[in-house]
Amino acid sequence: MTDGMSDPSEPAEEAQQPVEVPHGLLSADALRGVAEAFVLREGTDYGAKEFTHEEKVAQVLSALERDEALILFDPESNSVTLRLRD
Repeated sequence: MTDGMSDPSEPAEEAQQPVEVPHGLLSADALRGVAEAFVLREGTDYGAKEFTHEEKVAQVLSALERDEALILFDPESNSVTLRLRD
């Protein structure tokens, strides 16, 4: 239709929600890549103790293994991020 109204026979475009990706489905290389990208995006650590890049990556991988963090794929931006579980 050209009058600005949506055609009820066509499915409405809905915002796609991020999808959880179980870390066990990723190869070791892919999982490490996701963890490294996350650490690099997080920036400088201003805590009481500085950690090396490798230590931070190990902490992220450990949090995923303990099921304290999850991997989310956003189909709208075609990007991946990590966050702590609620």
